[in-house]
Order: sequence, then C-alpha cells, then structure tokens
Amino acid sequence: MTAGDSGFADDLLFTDGLPEMSDEVGYRGAVAARAAGITYRQLDYWARTELVEPTVRGASGSGSQRLYGFRDILVLKLVKRLLDTGISLQQIRTAVEQLRAAGIRDLTGTTLMSDGASVYLCTSNDEVIDLVSRGQGVFGIAVGKVLREVESTLVDFDPQSPDQADELAARRARRTA
Repeated sequence: MTAGDSGFADDLLFTDGLPEMSDEVGYRGAVAARAAGITYRQLDYWARTELVEPTVRGASGSGSQRLYGFRDILVLKLVKRLLDTGISLQQIRTAVEQLRAAGIRDLTGTTLMSDGASVYLCTSNDEVIDLVSRGQGVFGIAVGKVLREVESTLVDFDPQSPDQADELAARRARRTA
C-alpha cells in the first residue's frame, strides 16, 4: 500500500504555524511508536497483522526499516486511544477501515464515538448529538485534537525520505563490499 492508495485524501492540509506534514517522507518505527505513545512491539504487531501498515515504505527483508507517514502515526495514536478505553481490537479494526473507506478530507472535524462495544465515525456535530441523544455514545475522541498532538510531537523529529538507505542496511552493505 502506498500513500496514494491508502484511502486517505492526498490533499489533506495541516497548517496552523506547524510545518506541513507530508506522507512523501516517513518516520522510522521507533519514532512512530514514540509519537503514537505505543511500544515498538505493538507497532510491529499492528504492521504484521495489517491493522496499521506503513504507507511510505514497508519492511522488505532483513536490514530494511518501515517508514510511517504522518497519517499512519495519527491512526496509530487513535488506535492506542481506543485500546486505552477498552475497545476490542476487532472493533478498532472496523473503525480503522471506516476511516480509510470514508476518505475524509478534513479529519479535524471528525469524532470517533463509542458505546463501549462499537465505534462510530461522526463527521458533524449533528451526528454526535444524534448518537448521544439515542443513548449510544459513551465517549468520543476528537480526531482533530489527536492530529494536533501528533503534529506537535513530530516537529522534534527528522523525517526520512523513502529513498534514503536506512543505517542498518548501509552498514551491512559496507561490510559485504
């Protein structure tokens, strides 16, 4: 899967004085895990089980490293938040699929709501109010707030272009030469 076919809108802009976060560059797994607030082990498991795969560069054998785009890290952080609230991994998979399928252009106006069993994708205040008025919404996660947290965290890290050889692969190549 590449950034262009990830299901997310390619022209999603994130501005507010923070640098534009492009999915043309990526962040190593350790950086992505730290920015999302998860362990590297969780990151690896979620990539292997295709819950959240890196869209900039996937692992391609020994010595290669995955590179995660900004939206990947946003989804990782959302998954972490949903897990923290007790939502099952199966329901989280459904929520992630809904986010991808929706192809939402403006994630800042999106809220993930849950009744503790299911996750609902709300793209307007009316949908949130309707869900709560039916007694279904127990909690919500404002995607825009999480998006800003990820942006702020990534400002301190250097992104890597997918055509840059990662350090481990470069060392192995020098050793065999």
